[in-house]
Amino acid sequence: MKKALALILAAVMLLCTASFAMAEEAQTLTVVAWDAGTTPYLVAQKEAFEAAHPGVTIEYIDVASQDYAVKSTTMLAGGDSSDIYMVKEITDLLNWQAAGYEEPLNSYIEASGYDMSGFLGMEQNYAVDGEQYALPFRSDFWVLFYNKDLFDAAGVEYPTNDMTWEQYAELAKQMTGDGNYGTHYHTWLSAVVNWAVCDGENTLIDGDYNDLAYFYQLYQDLEDAGACMPYDEVKAAGLHYSAAFENGNIAMLPMGYWFVSTMIGAINDGTCDFNWGIVSVPHKEDVAAGSSFGNLTGAMINANSEQKDLAWEYISWLAGEEGALATASTGTRPAWVSEDVAVAMASAEGFPTDEASKDALVPTYVGIEMPASEHSSEISTILNEEHTLIMTREYSIEEGIEEMNERVAELLG
Repeated sequence: MKKALALILAAVMLLCTASFAMAEEAQTLTVVAWDAGTTPYLVAQKEAFEAAHPGVTIEYIDVASQDYAVKSTTMLAGGDSSDIYMVKEITDLLNWQAAGYEEPLNSYIEASGYDMSGFLGMEQNYAVDGEQYALPFRSDFWVLFYNKDLFDAAGVEYPTNDMTWEQYAELAKQMTGDGNYGTHYHTWLSAVVNWAVCDGENTLIDGDYNDLAYFYQLYQDLEDAGACMPYDEVKAAGLHYSAAFENGNIAMLPMGYWFVSTMIGAINDGTCDFNWGIVSVPHKEDVAAGSSFGNLTGAMINANSEQKDLAWEYISWLAGEEGALATASTGTRPAWVSEDVAVAMASAEGFPTDEASKDALVPTYVGIEMPASEHSSEISTILNEEHTLIMTREYSIEEGIEEMNERVAELLG
């Protein structure tokens, strides 16, 4: 009888211990991100991390992309305790670091012996005075998307990986007509003129913006020719570039590589139904073919998080090779560079199978869209204000660029 009682007590203790262990293991990490419900790589990352970490659940807090900087900053300023914040812009990282919202990462990196080699130095854009404040998990560069069906119907050869901006402009005009636009520009400054940084010399923080004039003129000529939707119409309608291209009447679209996963998802769910491909963005005569610019997307630990060790486990996994393979599985380009990741990108279901699209995966040079500096945020504000005035033609190109030069010069002292 005593033996039976002992066995019962042992079983009860075992069940209690197991239940307690399960309760301890059941953890939820809250991750603030943008467009979480429509971004395939976020779904793939969540599923892969949860599979590799039983008992841990990723819960996304979704913020609209166009409102992310303002709303996420408001949340952090209000003392929000979400564990992870995705970093959309380097300027956001700098602002959050200055405000004390970000957990410093050097101690975590050193304690875990974390390998940073796969970032090829790109992680330095997330460091301030030698302290790492975020890790990159995406390193997007810009490519040229095109609608193969429109080119086939017009009997016009596809764009190539070695095409000058002049050739691109002529191709856009050739593909315009019958309700179709030869190309499309989103409203961002980066979508219109940031091609100037592809030469490896110019940057958006150097205070000299005369090099932007060429691209503003290129855009205005295409707008005047009816080869793209007018800026005022796109702005007034709040038209997202994805909706514009997915409509099927735009031949070409310069856009970030992240749009690959969106297109794969749109084809799979029937949002659009046409053949498409990518090539390298066009280049100036004196710039190497395959040159592009890009930006980093990363993740940081909220200084207010109550489970920072688990948050570090998540962002270190996300940014490393395992997370990179999950990201690449949707056709999205990870920040981590390896042969396995490159193969995963090209083999993603729905990625175009033509050789030109595969070749576009390997740019010859990628400049940083907005390098980190103490004045990045103010410079970005100035450039975007003047950009709007140029695009609405309230200023001439020359007047707008003169304002950019003078205002940034005053800022830099």
